[in-house]
Amino acid sequence: MSRQVTEGRYFVEAPQGGLGRRLPLVIDVPHSGHVFPPDFDTIAPTAAILACGDAYVDELWSVATHHGATLVAALFPRAYIDANRAEHDIDPELLASLWPHDARPQAYSERGVGLLHRFAAPNVPLYDRRLSVAEVERRIHDYYLPYRQTLRDALDAAWHRYGVVWHLNCHSMRSRGGPLDVDAGMMRADIRVSDGNGTTSDPAFSRWVIAEFTRLGYRVAYNAPGGEDGGGDLVRHFGRPAEQRHSVQIELNQALYLNESHGEKHDGFSTLQSQLGQFAAALAAYAEQHSEEV
Repeated sequence: MSRQVTEGRYFVEAPQGGLGRRLPLVIDVPHSGHVFPPDFDTIAPTAAILACGDAYVDELWSVATHHGATLVAALFPRAYIDANRAEHDIDPELLASLWPHDARPQAYSERGVGLLHRFAAPNVPLYDRRLSVAEVERRIHDYYLPYRQTLRDALDAAWHRYGVVWHLNCHSMRSRGGPLDVDAGMMRADIRVSDGNGTTSDPAFSRWVIAEFTRLGYRVAYNAPGGEDGGGDLVRHFGRPAEQRHSVQIELNQALYLNESHGEKHDGFSTLQSQLGQFAAALAAYAEQHSEEV
């Protein structure tokens, strides 16, 4: 395994099999981290903090590196700082003083799950105090920006080499929408695919992704309610299909591979990982064919 870890903050896993197999495929996993930074002064139980992330999604998708993809994944918990939120999505309820930079709270912050989360779960606060401006600035500087810059570097390297790049922003989701979600109480599909309602990727690629997962036997939803309103900030930030930069968000139903009550893998994990390997092999063939057409 060719994995480069940076100070417990994120890692980059290069494609296996040499540079000749490197394809313009980049997968990023911003919410599977479980390395607690030393200044994460939280009062929430560890289990609750980890449950609001995407358990094992980086491990599930690591199979794609055997098919020419580059994997970028965060090691810090989502609750510490959320790399899939806009930098200006600052929750004023969390701060001890006025934020001196650009602050434009979005609906996520109103629900307590903005750039910095207020809750680990409903009625489970992360802090018994307000955060100082200095510590929020430090989290942005030391964790948020380096992760996004590393992802940008991987995407740019692929694009400069091929003139095109396909980016999968990968997550998991509970089988039913939770109290802090816009689809609260609703049962969810096996896989949810989002592309900003056709703005972050060529819709033809999104349709291909949906068709491939459907062929593997999964129930797939497209830009469905609860899917970060068509995709989170990373696909909206990096997806520019007019420039041959295609970003799609993929969410896996945790019931496929996880005991949702205890956060432990069940027998479905190996099956799902194997089928993601099949998907990645098909994606590699797609990339090889379509990169020649650019």
